[in-house]
Amino acid sequence: MEPTKDLMLKMYERMVLIRRFEKRSAELFQAGKFPGWIHVCIGQEASVTGSCFALREDDCICPTHRGHGQALAKGMDPKKMMAELYGKKTGSNGGRGGSMHLADKSKGILCGIAILGGGLPFGAGVAMAAKLKGTDQVVLGFFGEGASNEGIVHETMNLAALWNLPMIFFCESNQYAELSHRDFHLKVDTVAKRAEGYGMPGFKVDGNDVLEVYKVTSEAVARARRGEGPTLIDSITCRWEGHYVGDPQAYRKEGDLEEWMKKCPIARLEKKLFKEKLLDEAGKEAVEKRVDQIIAEAIEFAEASPYPAPEEALELVYC
Repeated sequence: MEPTKDLMLKMYERMVLIRRFEKRSAELFQAGKFPGWIHVCIGQEASVTGSCFALREDDCICPTHRGHGQALAKGMDPKKMMAELYGKKTGSNGGRGGSMHLADKSKGILCGIAILGGGLPFGAGVAMAAKLKGTDQVVLGFFGEGASNEGIVHETMNLAALWNLPMIFFCESNQYAELSHRDFHLKVDTVAKRAEGYGMPGFKVDGNDVLEVYKVTSEAVARARRGEGPTLIDSITCRWEGHYVGDPQAYRKEGDLEEWMKKCPIARLEKKLFKEKLLDEAGKEAVEKRVDQIIAEAIEFAEASPYPAPEEALELVYC
């Protein structure tokens, strides 16, 4: 499926929003504005945007601990997200989840799970429910190449294939699993090769090309809607920042970051839009101004919002 001109412009603006939201959230965290740890996805904007834009609003995603971009790409309100980072009552989880546990049922964003690969069986359960109900909803589960070595990921892929679940296993191969380069823990050159072991299609895509990601994910979504089961997609990209904000990245390969920054996903789409005369300098400035205003309003909303009251601590607890 080829994206329309309007869709390409929307993708571009969403990617700019993700990049700038992540930069501001890192700055706010380092300024001591909110607690916990945050993991930003700067450099991975094309992977999350291309994949989520291939979904309908009633389709679901399973975010990871590096989930800000995933949730924004699926349509989460930046105000609700920022308030959640601040631990405020108006946040997406009422201030109880923080950065790593974002959720918004109205947008099909299942609760983020910080444990590597932990969201995939949860997503498979939702995919099974959709199949039993006879809806044509699809679930896309995010994970990284580090998580691809977890047993729970393999068990989920095996069952999803056996049961023909409408699910997409979307691996964001961002080159590093916590503090280890992929060379230390992966023998295969692409996680996509593992799909054959489960009897599902596997595709390797350029994760910095939002249009390629969108096209391949759209095909996988159509396949799932037809009842033909899951697909594994390995999106090759790179995180520019450390594992967490504040990580000194002493483990990083020399010259690695500089090479990946030359492949900036936003600059890549921007170049195409300029070439096709869909965007110019004035349009670019307008996008950046809109995005900065959205983020400024999100911060203002978060800072003005109340914290949950102590007596509410046991609310929303299952048992």
